[in-house]
Amino acid sequence: MSGLMAFVKIVGGVCIAVVIFTLFNLAASGLYTDRGLDEPAYVVIEDEDAPTDAAPVEEPTFEELLASADPSAGESVFRECRACHKVAEGEHAVGPSLHAVVGRQVASAEGFDYSEAFLALEGEWTPERIDAFIANPQSYARGTAMTYAGLRDAEDRADVIAYLQSLGM
Repeated sequence: MSGLMAFVKIVGGVCIAVVIFTLFNLAASGLYTDRGLDEPAYVVIEDEDAPTDAAPVEEPTFEELLASADPSAGESVFRECRACHKVAEGEHAVGPSLHAVVGRQVASAEGFDYSEAFLALEGEWTPERIDAFIANPQSYARGTAMTYAGLRDAEDRADVIAYLQSLGM
């Protein structure tokens, strides 16, 4: 008899839980309904004097940015790079020395072991190439060991390049 009594208690408990759940659901539905509005709750007033088609802002070219670049600001931004690069001639760290890198052949720093991705690149490091590389190293040299995500701000890149140019003088 006690087994039947336990079964009845369990079924009764489940039934009461379902009834309570249903009552709370009905109460919540009554409180939180999407009745919709006949009129907007607020009116957006448009400024008739505001220009409708604003002219697109023209970004300065890389040459303009480089011409107005600040090497001292570039030195500040370069602090991120110091974790892996040195600027003293011939002194390497995780990455090669960047002393006189502007105008130097790619993957040519004496005494540094370059990745296959860099060894496959040809030509010299021009300001434009450095800009493209530090904007997104992984897409510029696929497979590079450089894990840096890139410097997104074009003005910061120009400042860093101006700083690097000042190192080779």
